[in-house]
Amino acid sequence: MTEEIKPYRVLYDYTGAPTIKRFTLDNTRIRCIMGPFGSGKTSGCIMDIVRRATEQVPSPDGIRRSRWAVVRNTYNQLKDTTIRSVHDWFPPKLFGTYHSTDHNYFITKIPGVHLEICFRALDRADQVSNLLSFEFSSAYFNEVREIPWAIIDTMDGRIGRYPKKDDIGEFWHGIIMDTNPPDEDSKLYKIAEKIHPDNFKMFKQPSGLSIHAENTKHLPKNYYQNLAKGKDEMFVRLYCHGQYGYLVQGKPVFASFRDNVHVAPRPLEPLKGIDVLTGWDYALQPALVFGQITPLGQLRILDELVSDGMGLRQFCLNQVIPLLRRKYFGMNILGFGDPSGSARSQTDESTCFDILHSAEIGLSNIIPAPTNALVPRIGAVEFFLNKMSIGEPGFILSPNCHFLRKAMNGAYHYDKDPKGSGEEYKPVPVKNFASHISDALQYLCMYVTEKEMYDAQKRSFLAQLKQKAYRPASSLAAY
Repeated sequence: MTEEIKPYRVLYDYTGAPTIKRFTLDNTRIRCIMGPFGSGKTSGCIMDIVRRATEQVPSPDGIRRSRWAVVRNTYNQLKDTTIRSVHDWFPPKLFGTYHSTDHNYFITKIPGVHLEICFRALDRADQVSNLLSFEFSSAYFNEVREIPWAIIDTMDGRIGRYPKKDDIGEFWHGIIMDTNPPDEDSKLYKIAEKIHPDNFKMFKQPSGLSIHAENTKHLPKNYYQNLAKGKDEMFVRLYCHGQYGYLVQGKPVFASFRDNVHVAPRPLEPLKGIDVLTGWDYALQPALVFGQITPLGQLRILDELVSDGMGLRQFCLNQVIPLLRRKYFGMNILGFGDPSGSARSQTDESTCFDILHSAEIGLSNIIPAPTNALVPRIGAVEFFLNKMSIGEPGFILSPNCHFLRKAMNGAYHYDKDPKGSGEEYKPVPVKNFASHISDALQYLCMYVTEKEMYDAQKRSFLAQLKQKAYRPASSLAAY
């Protein structure tokens, strides 16, 4: 072997990258490595492919044959990042032949090895069809958080099919993946953190801002420190620390929300003797938010309930009433609902408020909000987000409010206006699953601000009455 081809034996400079070393040497069938920007994840996966090709069980003619699928979500990203990274480590001039028409790379100049790498993008129908009808040894998904999990499930049935078992017997085969931290609602998160199948393992790299940061010797000086400057908290959490979070799209509606400021460190419990405030959104995706105002004026959001494809009566019977009995038994429940809930049903002419006020549900203190205009609703939430209460935030969200937390971190957002130029956004937020729970929060906050306004007007009116001289009616008869 010539000196030029020796780098494949080096595999990767593991100095300062122990997570990558553990990842590549592990034999779990499905493995994923997650970390911040620039942490060497892609390079580690490329080296794993070549290492396993050199360790493949040889065919009867002595050649170690393997065929890998390397997948990215779009063709441009595949060409600009994945293919380029493979060619940087293993240039075709030294290691084999790259066919640009079908994006297949044959590494044949490593003695005794024949490795075929099939690059595929998921935004081209012909490549997806080809991907799901091919027979592979193993597969690599680059930036897997952007790839539908159904593709991975299907790929699981296409690996271990080449070479034929009759030719070489049993050999290791699997799926390797790398990713920046995915959304906490993603299938990848659920598999790694909740389901824990025994054929899957997640490897997490340390924060780029910690003393254990990996791959820093190959990055510019103070790379992560400079990357973090001027970025919002969620960006730093995802791309500098490499932690799970929420992927922000568009322009967040609640611009003043800060996850590290407005989210409580542990779940909040209701305070006894204080009214429970609620905000309701209706239609076929009812959403409900519970909160309380403390004596010092802090708004504490305690619980959320969401649904999909469920009527209001069923939502109350299945979710609301059980939670009220378990956690809020005997407490006074007040609040605003979407005023559109006053419209009568075409079937039985009942309204959403008729259902809530019925003897079956018994929530008679839920009334229509004075308006469903967007500006005052968002303004009511922003009022509390920008408020301070005795040195603490005026708005505190319980961490068990998963959907609302995600919505406030950017899932509830404005899309860019395609008719505009630059940073122009549509005037109305995107209508999605996050918008329902956000609307419910807005009605709750409006209830508080409207009540405070009403109380202020009442105090002002009573103060004016007290300024007038008191003259009993009996005294008038003397004149």
